[in-house]
Amino acid sequence: MNREERKDKKKILAFLASFAVSSPYVEMNLTLHQGQPILTAGEPLNRAHAAVVMLHGRGASAEDILTLAPELAQPGVAYLAPQAANGTWYPNPFRAPLASNEPWLSSALRAVADALAQIAAAGIPPERTLLLGFSQGACHALEFAARNARRYGGIVGLTGSLIGPYDLPREYAGSLAGTPVFLGCSDVDFHIPKERVESTAQVLTRLGGEVTTRFYPGMGHTVNQDEIDFVRGMMAQFILNVA
Repeated sequence: MNREERKDKKKILAFLASFAVSSPYVEMNLTLHQGQPILTAGEPLNRAHAAVVMLHGRGASAEDILTLAPELAQPGVAYLAPQAANGTWYPNPFRAPLASNEPWLSSALRAVADALAQIAAAGIPPERTLLLGFSQGACHALEFAARNARRYGGIVGLTGSLIGPYDLPREYAGSLAGTPVFLGCSDVDFHIPKERVESTAQVLTRLGGEVTTRFYPGMGHTVNQDEIDFVRGMMAQFILNVA
């Protein structure tokens, strides 16, 4: 590792450390999701030049979300999927008051930071890391990115929204600095209302994200081929920029 790479790695780890002390629940020594496994697929992390953090939905598992990895099919990419305790990142609906989902929510956000720390330790910066989630995992990924805004390789919310009541003030610090963001959802999803996806797109745009939103008429609570194709294209682009 050369001097510039060491300097970059120090900056990444400092960023992750700052997140770890930013929640009022950290002092509770949360272990709700900490200690759960982080499953992997694709290129071994020590040989990868890019990474994807994949967050599963409520009642699902890390194994489930990793089934998307072969569909994304990018060379040299490590896929990391943290497992939620009891298959759920937080107990109440995403629209519930934030306090009602604590301390699970803070522990869930810390799980993302833990995965990013593993990636950073392998020398892969956030600019070469994509955050992706489905359903509750999408809400989780989007909320982490908003609370920890900076340039990422990409952010993908497949049927998800920012967490909290609709009228919650969205005054996040930092900037996504042109990070590509993709939000895909049914126009009639029974968990994620269309207007919540639209408001999330507005917030992430204000934060400096380059947001693409696609609604799919009548689609069920699932992931479709168009979404997979779009995400594959996002990944190919940031990998190309690194090469």
